[in-house]
Amino acid sequence: MISAPGDDARVRNPVLLISAVTWILLLVEPGKVGMFAHCPVASSGATPLSFQMLLAANAPVSLAAGWALMLVAMMSPVLIQPIRHIRLCSFTRRRARSIALFLAGYAAIWMALGGVLLAIELAVKSFAPQSYLPASGVVLIALVWQFSPVKQRCLNRCHAHTELAAFGAAADFDALRFGTTHGMWCAGSCWALMLFPMLLPRGNVVAMAAVAVLIFSERLEQPRPPSWRWRGLGKAMRIVVAQARIRLHGVSVSDRQPG
Repeated sequence: MISAPGDDARVRNPVLLISAVTWILLLVEPGKVGMFAHCPVASSGATPLSFQMLLAANAPVSLAAGWALMLVAMMSPVLIQPIRHIRLCSFTRRRARSIALFLAGYAAIWMALGGVLLAIELAVKSFAPQSYLPASGVVLIALVWQFSPVKQRCLNRCHAHTELAAFGAAADFDALRFGTTHGMWCAGSCWALMLFPMLLPRGNVVAMAAVAVLIFSERLEQPRPPSWRWRGLGKAMRIVVAQARIRLHGVSVSDRQPG
C-alpha cells in the first residue's frame, strides 16, 4: 500500500505524545514507579529478613506497573516504524485491532523479560542497596554487548517488517506474531541497557533518559553485517550537526541581507 500524506504524523505524533506524558509522570512523581521504591536493609548485610522486607515494600503488582511505565516511556519511540508498517499493510477497519495485537505480543515479551530483570534487581538491592558497583558491572556487560556481532544481528532483525495477511484469523495471528518476534529481537538488543538504570541507587530517571536516547539513536542506523564495532549515537549526531549547520547558515544569510 502507498503511504498517504500525513500518515507518518498520524503514527508519530500520538506515540511521541504518549511517551512524553509518561516521562513527565516519571519526572514529577518518580515514586509512582514501584521499582524505584526500596526499603533499607540492615547495615550488617543482606539477610532473609531484609529480602522479605524488600518484597513487602515492592509488591509484584507495583513492580509490574513500574516496569510497564518504564517500557512505555523508553520504548514507544522505537515502535513508530513497526506501527506505521502495520497501518500501511492493514485495511482501515482492521488497523486498530492489528496494532493492538502487535502491542500485546510486544508487551508480553518485555513483561516476561521484566520478571527476570526485576528479580535480579531485588536480589542485588537486598545485598547492596546503596552501592554503585552492580550498576558499574552491568555497564561493562552492556558495553561488550553493544560492540558484539550478536547485538548487530538483533538490531538487523528489529528493522525487518514481516508480511501481514489481510483478512480473518490469519491477519490477527500475523499481527500478534509480528509483535512477539519484534519484541524478542528488541529485548535481545536492549536487555543490558535496560537493566543499568534499575540497579542504580539514585539517578534512575536520568539514566533511563540516557539509555532511551541511545536505544532510539541506534535504531536510526541501517542494518549492517554483524561484526565487532561500536553502535550508538553516530547517525543521530550527524543529523544534529547537519541541522545545526543548516540553521546557522540560514541565520548568517538573513544577517547579510539588507534591512
